Formats: sequence, structure tokens, C-alpha cells
Amino acid sequence: MIRKGLIEKFFEAASIQRWNDHVRPVEMTELDKQAHKMVIAYVVAKFEETERDAQVSWIKLIEGGIFEFLQRVILTDIKPPVFHKLMAIKGRELNEWVLKQLQEDIKGLKGDFASNFEEYLFNSEYAKLEKRILRAAHYLATNWEFKIIYNISPFIYGIEKTKEEIENQIEDHYDLIGVQKISLGKKSYGFIDLCGQLRFQQRWAQSPRIPKTSVLGHMLIVAMLSYLCSIEINACARRRHNNFFAALFHDLPEVLTRDIVSPVKGSVEGLKAIIKEYEKVQVEERLFPLLPSSWHNEVRYFTEDEFSNKIVRSGEIVKGLACDEINAKYNEDVFSPLDGELLKACDELAAFIEASLSIKHGIRSHHLNEGKRDLYERYRAKEIAGIDFGIIFDYFMEDLN
Repeated sequence: MIRKGLIEKFFEAASIQRWNDHVRPVEMTELDKQAHKMVIAYVVAKFEETERDAQVSWIKLIEGGIFEFLQRVILTDIKPPVFHKLMAIKGRELNEWVLKQLQEDIKGLKGDFASNFEEYLFNSEYAKLEKRILRAAHYLATNWEFKIIYNISPFIYGIEKTKEEIENQIEDHYDLIGVQKISLGKKSYGFIDLCGQLRFQQRWAQSPRIPKTSVLGHMLIVAMLSYLCSIEINACARRRHNNFFAALFHDLPEVLTRDIVSPVKGSVEGLKAIIKEYEKVQVEERLFPLLPSSWHNEVRYFTEDEFSNKIVRSGEIVKGLACDEINAKYNEDVFSPLDGELLKACDELAAFIEASLSIKHGIRSHHLNEGKRDLYERYRAKEIAGIDFGIIFDYFMEDLN
């Protein structure tokens, strides 16, 4: 069962400020950085897989991203040069401490999650390619942030040295073809730049809230929750992969349309369908040209009807299956199953927790109160794909009144 403490760790990253010793035109949080990093990791890994025939383990890549995310949350806001120095000297001891802090939160998770975490931290031969892709994505995401800061305050003492260090780290990963393509600043960079702009779109825009979360950060939270749910139901590897990346990209069209809140979508009959069709056209015309054509079908599979359960059978996409039917008949890589209903529940769970945490911090509004109450009533006795969401929602109900 997914524990409350682990979910709370995910949201702690929304309060960890990055570059807080520099002039920043916008807040930059660890949650947003990690979300952008995973988008970039997908792009870099796809290039390695499609253009180099590299054997990328997508499960190790996803789990590695989650492990590094949790490691960073536990070690909080240590400046990168200090962090890398400490890891070089006392890396094993620090990682042992990280695992100790997370021991109760990850205990009992299926899919060998805890043992894979330990293996990832302490075995240098484990997931070598995936670690390298994640490291490259880390520096590319850092560089994206740094460009904003550098353009605002190029006069800050030491900033040229920081710029050189980041550029040197990126150059050290030039053997990865995705790094080369992104560094050209053309199509592939345009895609990750658009995704990065989702950092600037705030969730619950009509209500004050603490901690604030962006659309991009929310997408990663939903992806990690979806992955944890997937391992709990013993999903096959492709199903776990699809659930994670469909969740990571589920709000991608909002970079083109902005976030249209649910009450507006439901206010006029037929409006939701019109918005979905407009989003589809915008994605086809503006996003897909930035990605290799061989990736388009997969990204469509992730982003179109993202909350519909589906499989691929005899080359055709079959939608509208029940989660139990996928569990019983189609939980195999060959069917490429995707649990849209599970993703929807994780999306609304994330929204519920966003409201709950703000109320717990003393910042409430009728939007937050009503949103929390409505979502709780919807899921209080709901089981999806074998996951009892009522139990998880109950974790965060102490501040309802």
C-alpha cells in the first residue's frame, strides 16, 4: 500500500526553492526542476533508442528518476557544488542516511521498489545507461533555468563560473545523441522549451494556495502516483511505462491552451468536447512538428483520450475497457495497456492533496474547500484496478471542516 509519508515527500519538493541566492524573475522549485528533467530524459532516451538502437530500460529510467527525486528531497537545498563534493567524499554514508529516512515510507511497496532503490544508489554497474541519461537531463534542465537567471543578472559575482560549469557538464554528455540535438537549439529544444513553460502556469489559479504548484510539477506528481499504483497491481513493464509517461504528459496541451478549469469546461453543454478537439489540433500543428515522426503515435497514445483505458490489439487501439478486464486479459507488454481511469484518479488525488495541504497551512478559500469536499465524496468508497482510493483519500481528510 502507498503510504501517506511517501506522498507527502513528493509534495515537499514544491517548497524547496532553487537558485534562491540569485535574482529570479519567477520562483523555481525542485518539483518543477525534477518534472522538466523527466520530460527531457524521455526525449534523450527516445533518441538513444530510435537512432542508436540502444537498449534503454524504461523501468530503470523511471525508477531512477523517482529515486533521484526522493534523494534530492531528503538532502534538501544543498548548492550543487557542495552537493557533488559531499557525494564524492561521503556519498555512501549520505545515501545510507537517505534510505534510512525513507525506510518506513517505501517499506512494503511491490515491484522490488525498496531493493531497486538500494541497488540504484550503491551499485555503480546498475542502470549505467539510464543513470547517464538522467544525469544529462539533469544538467539540461538546470541550464534551461540558468538561462533565465543569467539574462536577468549577468553581473552577479561568480555567475560566469557557474555558466562554464554547467556547459562543461553538458559537453561531457555529448555522446548521447539527444544531448547533441537539444544543444542545437532547434526542434527538440523547442519541445522541451514549451514543456518548461508549464512551470509558469499555476494550478488553482483562481485561489491563493500554499505551497503553490505549477502544471508541470503537478504532471510529475501524477506520474509518480500512477507508477506506484501500477506496481501495486503488478502491472507489466509496458503498462507501467505507459501509465507513467501518459501521466507525465497528460496536461501537455495546456502549454498551448492554458489551464481551463473544470467548472468552465462543464458550464456549457458540448464545451468540453470542443476544447478537446481544439487541443488535439494545436498539438498536431504545433507540438508534433518538434518531435521525430516515428514518435508521434506513442505521444498520441499518451495524450489523446488520456483518461480512457486502452490497449493495442492486432495493431488497433481498443478503448473503453474496464481496469479489471485489463488485469485479467491484457496485462502483457504485447498489448501495451494503459490505465486511463487510474490516471484520472491519480490526477484528482493530486488535486485533492493540493487543496488539503493549503488548508492545513491555513490558506483556504471556497474553491479549495469545495474542491476538496467534492473530490473526497467522489472517491471515498472507490476502488480502481484493485487500488482502494478511499484509504488514500482518508490520509488527507483531517482538515476538511
